[in-house]
Amino acid sequence: MLLLPIPLAVALVLAFLAARAALLREGPRLFPVLLGVAALQGVVISLVQHYGVRELLFLQPVTAASVPPLAYLAFRQAAVSAPRWPRDFAHLLTPLLLLPALLAGQSGSPLLPDAVLVIIFVGYGGAILVQAGSGTGLPLASLGQGALPSRIWQAVGAALILSAVSDAAIAYALHEGLAWLRPLIVSLVSSLALLSIGLLALVGGRPEREDASTAPDERHTTTTPRTTDPDDLEIVARLDTLMNEERVFLDPDLTLARLARRLGLPAKVLSAAVNRTTGENISRHVNARRIRHACELLGQGENVTAAMLASGFNTKSNFNREFLRVTGKTPSAFRSTCSEA
Repeated sequence: MLLLPIPLAVALVLAFLAARAALLREGPRLFPVLLGVAALQGVVISLVQHYGVRELLFLQPVTAASVPPLAYLAFRQAAVSAPRWPRDFAHLLTPLLLLPALLAGQSGSPLLPDAVLVIIFVGYGGAILVQAGSGTGLPLASLGQGALPSRIWQAVGAALILSAVSDAAIAYALHEGLAWLRPLIVSLVSSLALLSIGLLALVGGRPEREDASTAPDERHTTTTPRTTDPDDLEIVARLDTLMNEERVFLDPDLTLARLARRLGLPAKVLSAAVNRTTGENISRHVNARRIRHACELLGQGENVTAAMLASGFNTKSNFNREFLRVTGKTPSAFRSTCSEA
């Protein structure tokens, strides 16, 4: 029976996802490249650590150093803003920083390449964590997905930092004469980090999970302003007018960036104004308007699925959860109440 090393199995999954993303043109253009490089890293790890191809030992840290900058650029392109060339091209040169360290490692400083890798992984992983969890929203992420894109990218950032921790653990193991631990640490931790990148394929298709802020005592259908700042109130009033008059909330691919452009505002300004005024993020504010539209359709006799699709939702679990949060009832129960009235 043929047994595949864990990194090689992960590499095959990533290669499939890379091919799928390229053929279907899903996600940012850098996404298939990121998945492809991550798959290559898995193959190199397998060949070096499990099949003893020592000739590739020099390549392993170089391919590893390519993953964090690509992950960061893919994150920016998918969720924040398009990369600006040639300024952002400098990120792709990051692996070159490792070459002097590798040469120094061969001449008596064996821990220097690991130290450089730790800096690269922590730097880019930390940047993704901070920006994905900033609380101002991801301008290019679909509002219908709620917090899921942010959580997935935060997981990627955390996985990159975990990889840095594994490099430190490897250095410690070598210092303590526990060289036999190196293949195990590299295989398990690197596979986890690479697999987290593969999870990005889920960003486009699954709703956010329930969290504490959707408890029953916080359900509401109207919003009481939580700030008296006239600028914030004016911004939210303009947003609500846009949704009511042009019904932009019916677009299932609506993003914060699109709304901000329509209002002539920076995305951060719009997001912060909604948060301060309503106590909600902009995703929930837009979804509340979608639910009110769905209620109107259900009251007119539409079935639940038709009302869901006609109100800007494309996943039933997300629709059901948001409907319960806003109205305190399931869509079916609400429709039954309307039929009895």
